Amino acid sequence: MNPFVRFIMWLRRLIGGGGEDGSEFLCDTCLYDHGSACTRPERPNARRCPDFRRR
Repeated sequence: MNPFVRFIMWLRRLIGGGGEDGSEFLCDTCLYDHGSACTRPERPNARRCPDFRRR
């Protein structure tokens, strides 16, 4: 994972956005939440994802 993505994920955790604080699954609010768009093995229970985009 590149440093920029790590920084963004850290920043989201810091401000409590994106669900990356462990309180919710990212897939529930992700733009790519359907089988043909997301092929990550963590789906549908990802708590961290570099491809996450809020709907």
